Amino acid sequence: MYLNKFLTIVFVALGASMVITASAVAETPNNTGYWQSVASDAQEAYLEEKLPLDIQVVATALDGPVYADAQGRTLYKWPVSALRNGSTGDRKDGPSNCTDDVLRTEVGFMSPYPAGLVLPYADEGVSCTQAWLPVSVSADAVEVGKWSLAERADGSKQWAYDGFPLYISNLDKRPGDVLGGTKISSGGDGGVVRVPVGPLPDIPPGFQVLSSSTGRLLVNDDEYSIYTWDGDEPNTSNCVKECLSSWTPVRAPQVAADSGDWTIIKHPSGINQWAFRAKPLYTHNNDTRSRSFAGSDVPGWHNVYTQRAVTPPEEFTVQDASFGGQVLADSRGRTIYLYNCHDDSVAQLACDHPDAAQDYRLAICGNGDPEVCRETFPYVVARADASSESELWSVMTIDPNTGRHAAAGEEGTLHVWAYRQRPVYTYDRDIEPGDTEADAFGEFYGKRNGYKAFVLRDIFSNSAFRR
Repeated sequence: MYLNKFLTIVFVALGASMVITASAVAETPNNTGYWQSVASDAQEAYLEEKLPLDIQVVATALDGPVYADAQGRTLYKWPVSALRNGSTGDRKDGPSNCTDDVLRTEVGFMSPYPAGLVLPYADEGVSCTQAWLPVSVSADAVEVGKWSLAERADGSKQWAYDGFPLYISNLDKRPGDVLGGTKISSGGDGGVVRVPVGPLPDIPPGFQVLSSSTGRLLVNDDEYSIYTWDGDEPNTSNCVKECLSSWTPVRAPQVAADSGDWTIIKHPSGINQWAFRAKPLYTHNNDTRSRSFAGSDVPGWHNVYTQRAVTPPEEFTVQDASFGGQVLADSRGRTIYLYNCHDDSVAQLACDHPDAAQDYRLAICGNGDPEVCRETFPYVVARADASSESELWSVMTIDPNTGRHAAAGEEGTLHVWAYRQRPVYTYDRDIEPGDTEADAFGEFYGKRNGYKAFVLRDIFSNSAFRR
């Protein structure tokens, strides 16, 4: 089956009818207060464990501490996951399913596409092991703790952690790069993704840390958010009387002790209360769901993070979104979108990077027509000399006709903003600041192949930014 038929199937499945309209977005001021109120240089503390000699821990901007090889390249696992019509990935204590084969056809795991459909990039496809290098093992390697030696089909060995074979993404070039995947939940229909592995956070029992687009969020065992209050003093709670009708101090066990960033204070009521980095901790009595940000709408109250994601480029703004949360937007208030894509081969390789074939994206945004795509989902253009203090944001040169990387200075190229080395976009049908008409645009709510709004709040709702 040829590419044009593939594109037809995509749009039949989407039920898409593309009408290009011009739109204008009202000017809005740069909302720097959001980032000023949450900025933090603190990095997440972690529990140390025994490591092989050629493995280390590296700090990252989005996912906290991760394990890396001797060159600082992040290590990932590929845990098996069920899709609509099958499953793929590596099973714990099983062999690696990432092979040297170049896969050229759909496997049929992601309905409505049938097995056997020729992949659009078949002529330039790469194997799983070319995109995901098995983590090699030195001749004198010794298993230790959760680290074991997994045998590959050809008899060679690769490192495994907690029973899962480990890989290195061909996208990661520098220590701290985590471009092959994140710890943020990808959802069921997004494909079987790679997840960076790392040490456990150094937190007391009763707490968890969840990855999000704004940082590593602290929650309790029931995944309800933890908050701090500006009205408190260091290691002293001033939340009494009426305050306690809306906020509950997080109790610390009688047998608990101070450790690192964590201290135990005496609340005025007499109970032991946890404090993190000298700030007393609370839950919000009015939170109606887990992983909430509602408490931070109360003046002076804030969600707690073990580590914040670094701020975006200064020209970007934060807008209240139509679904009730907040989104990242450009200088004119237009919502920022990320493109997501995983192919439907057994290897489930990502196809959302400018170095990958652009056939999937062009099918979604413009029925295969680059000009329609440029009008419907314009790149967020950047000055050629623009820069960001964040490792997560960069400026890249793109050929807008192909969607591929281009050399600076080539005729017709664009300098565009990129998040985790993926270009970001706006949508031409978003009229007012905060409009998110293209959120979930594409296959399986934009998670398998399509666009998602860059959500800063309500990240775990249906409108969440996933990857």
